[in-house]
Amino acid sequence: MLKLIKENFNRALFALIFSIITIGTLSFLSFKTPYGLFLAASFGSSMVLLFGYPESPFAQPKNVFFGHLITSLFGILILNFLPVDQILQISIAVGLGIFTMILFGVTHPPAGGNPIVVILSAASYDFLLNPIIFGSLIIIIYAIIINRFILKKNYPDIRKI
Repeated sequence: MLKLIKENFNRALFALIFSIITIGTLSFLSFKTPYGLFLAASFGSSMVLLFGYPESPFAQPKNVFFGHLITSLFGILILNFLPVDQILQISIAVGLGIFTMILFGVTHPPAGGNPIVVILSAASYDFLLNPIIFGSLIIIIYAIIINRFILKKNYPDIRKI
């Protein structure tokens, strides 16, 4: 029991520290540089997987990148091309995003919320570049550096690519 508590404490501590560093970097880039927004609400949930459970197939780089990209793209497409009530837009975009992530084997659960944010904020196509593409790439780079080179974990797991 004591061993499990220690393992959980270490996992939680590493997730705390590295989430602060990663989200701190994205926040700094968003608010202290002229380069635009690097934060998406779903990135906070991504931290749970990438730094708490990097061995999960849902935490692998392709899942993070394509999961966020696919779901955000569906949000923008539905927002712009499906002139129905916002309730239906959100429902359909989330459903299609989840369907497509699963279909292509790039499921990243935190990305499931992206269409909601996209539609509620009436985001433009620019949202795909910043924060989704650039933010996801920064998160993935940090996750590889931290998990593979600092924590010496098998990340990304080549068997799950």
